[in-house]
Amino acid sequence: MDKDARFKQAEFAAIVGIAGNVLLAIFKWLIGMYSGSKALIADAIHSASDVAGSLAVYIGLVAAKQPPDEDHPYGHGKAELIAAIIVAVLLFIVGIEIAVSSFKSLFEPVEAPKIIAIAAVVVSIIVKEGMFRYKYNLGKKLKSEALIVNAYEHRSDVYSSFAALIGITSAIIGGSLGVWWLEYADPVAGFFVAVMIIHMAYKLGKDSIHNTLDHVLHEEDIATFKEAVIAVDAVKRLDELHAREHGHYVIIDLKIAVDPTMTVEEGHKVGKEVKKKLLEYHEVQNVFIHINPYKT
Repeated sequence: MDKDARFKQAEFAAIVGIAGNVLLAIFKWLIGMYSGSKALIADAIHSASDVAGSLAVYIGLVAAKQPPDEDHPYGHGKAELIAAIIVAVLLFIVGIEIAVSSFKSLFEPVEAPKIIAIAAVVVSIIVKEGMFRYKYNLGKKLKSEALIVNAYEHRSDVYSSFAALIGITSAIIGGSLGVWWLEYADPVAGFFVAVMIIHMAYKLGKDSIHNTLDHVLHEEDIATFKEAVIAVDAVKRLDELHAREHGHYVIIDLKIAVDPTMTVEEGHKVGKEVKKKLLEYHEVQNVFIHINPYKT
């Protein structure tokens, strides 16, 4: 599959994720407000948090397509990471607010939510599981780590919706049977979901900051790159190879040793062949090569 076709499929998946999460978040928020369920409102915010992941993926894919320019010789891939950091901070603040609100509700009189809240959560679980399977399978097909990670964000929403379902159902049963303490299961579930939102914000922010600081891939992640370089006949030795993550793509810096009797033009041709081999990997955006004379 060529890079343009891959970009189109990945971008479409990101747009589906954004649209699906926005609609689902609005749906759960409205039902949560109508039914009086704090757990469902918190779950709606959790769905909105998934928009961050899908939006970051989309921004990264669009930015990655833009060619490097004079001010950005390494491309624009870090736009995704900057967007993710900003969203992570906002999500963390929202998670704290929901946690505080749910905690305060434990010390106030509460009413069991309306039964429609259960239907809303069930719809959410079905939709989010479907989105997980779609993005996970597509991510595997396109070999896109970004899509796979984004798919697991949908799966985390399934888990939070199960927590909300348990809390809402327990509260409704408690209200029907007159068991007052069971009615507090709804704000307890809301608090639990808020903790999941805070955790997601922390993880998203931590990973994005880590990658922004020119993180290089580990040895096991660059083994295939090294094999491709060494496979070029004229390369006598691979002296050094660093692969830096730049959002959704990778920039490779390497040093290779060639026959010292080669002309400059011949050495240049070897470098071009190595670069061509590495650019066949869809995640590699650019390659910078330094040629060394081979010495035993």
